[in-house]
Amino acid sequence: MSGMQLENAQVVGDVIKRLRRAEGQLAGVIRMLEAGRDCEDVVTQLAAVSRALDKAGFAIIATGLEQCITAGENGNTLDRAKLEKLFLSLA
Repeated sequence: MSGMQLENAQVVGDVIKRLRRAEGQLAGVIRMLEAGRDCEDVVTQLAAVSRALDKAGFAIIATGLEQCITAGENGNTLDRAKLEKLFLSLA
């Protein structure tokens, strides 16, 4: 998957929206820490940011996998090791 760009504009747009939302959530976590908010509230919000980032990563990997499968059907090589490494990076 090295050098492969995401071709699905809808997925890219959705991932960007998810990342912008996570960016706002992260800024909120920072403000909560600066304000001395309760540890449980901070961790809850931080977990939400983490889930949003994971979902964005999985959407990117799923789209890349779909593109690799299509490329494999057209006679191109499917790089299983690279895909596995990407999945494990989010585990």
